[in-house]
Amino acid sequence: MEKDKKRISIGVDMDGVLADTETHFIRYYENESGRKVDRKSLLGVPENEAFPDKTAVPRYVRLPGFFRTLPVIPGSVEALAVLTKEYDVYIVSAAMEFPQSLFEKKSWLEEYFPFISWRNIVFCGDKRIINTDYLIDDHLKNLDHFPGIPIMFTASHNIHYTNHHRVNNWEEILSYFHNLSELSGIWNRPDQP
Repeated sequence: MEKDKKRISIGVDMDGVLADTETHFIRYYENESGRKVDRKSLLGVPENEAFPDKTAVPRYVRLPGFFRTLPVIPGSVEALAVLTKEYDVYIVSAAMEFPQSLFEKKSWLEEYFPFISWRNIVFCGDKRIINTDYLIDDHLKNLDHFPGIPIMFTASHNIHYTNHHRVNNWEEILSYFHNLSELSGIWNRPDQP
């Protein structure tokens, strides 16, 4: 009897990849200060330095409700629903620095990604413990030391980096894994309905 073939595993960051933290920061800043921030001014600037008030981002991520009310990045729900059929998908999110984020992130995932089992959610402090085959993330600090294949999701703060394969949206991610699957013969196999 042939042993079951191991499914490819994909780690997916939450903030900046599934959840639109950038839009949320801009809205919070505008609501607090009354000043609009042009997205172009954020290009190439670290998140903590992106706004005129340098205390804004560190304060917002500590506010109750911040992580629970994050908007969803377009296409992420539909794309993950497709990917989970062929791959072992794990949501990998740093959540120890801001303790209130644990419950809020879990509740957010339950609302928008109910098809992801709690067994496939990894809340951690340092992502160097992650050992999936792929990691989709927007931060170089997580991708640079990843032992598998890193995929950088475009964000304003990483726009000038070319260290890793870049994807700009969830359509590109689906295309990337669709092409990979065709090469390995796991997507749309003739024996699958």
